[in-house]
Amino acid sequence: MSASKWLPRLALIQGGFYLASAVWPLIDIDSFQDVTGPKSDLWLVRTVAVLIAVIGAVLLMAGRRDRVSDEIVLLAVGCALGLAAIDIIYVIGHVISPVYLADAVAEIGLGALWGMGRLWR
Repeated sequence: MSASKWLPRLALIQGGFYLASAVWPLIDIDSFQDVTGPKSDLWLVRTVAVLIAVIGAVLLMAGRRDRVSDEIVLLAVGCALGLAAIDIIYVIGHVISPVYLADAVAEIGLGALWGMGRLWR
């Protein structure tokens, strides 16, 4: 598959993943905490959720419009690898639940897929 088809699809996949995962704590913070562990600053959880939802919406829009620019790739890769790093660092530090390692794996996978897509360009 060519990069011209691959990158918009990847933007749709990551955008959907981000939007879905961001909406969860906004709709049902209790079930979110049941899975991820208790949080002391719910306002911060909701703030991060809103930001990730906006990023997801931008990626979805770019994918649907078939307009995956270098800036969109930077946004996607930067977010994926940044979130993975946060997940890993804070799980190792025993600050957050090890369940976040599943997210880290997904984020690293997304970053790798973007890297592969850029190579095909």
